[in-house]
Amino acid sequence: MLAPKKTKYRKWQTGRRHGARLVRPETRGISVAFGSFGLKSMSQARVTSNQIEAARRALTRAAGKSAKIWIRIFPDRPRTQKAAEVGMGSGKGDVAGYVVDVRPGRIIFEVDGSPEQMAREALRKAGTKLPLKVRVVTRD
Repeated sequence: MLAPKKTKYRKWQTGRRHGARLVRPETRGISVAFGSFGLKSMSQARVTSNQIEAARRALTRAAGKSAKIWIRIFPDRPRTQKAAEVGMGSGKGDVAGYVVDVRPGRIIFEVDGSPEQMAREALRKAGTKLPLKVRVVTRD
């Protein structure tokens, strides 16, 4: 799974999951820069490293051996979780994994070196593994 090698702070503050800032369209990483086809988010969500890995596996399996794949997001936000059957209080839980806040318009994956129909189908399959609405886009 994807995780940062080193972090300045072990636990972040919670933040808002559905705040006004997260619903606003993204301004960075909104165009296909490396490949011919990309998977663009149409909604907002927190994507975990496990979900990114599941989508990457589906994408590499469906795109073929000649395809080159780029992952354009990285989970650097720690997610904490308290143990099962633990009472309220006594501090914040342990780090359970890492997530990334994906806003609408962000390119998540890019593919090159695969036929168009194959690349579109592979990106569609990868999109079903993610907790947000996605669209397959081409390079302009």
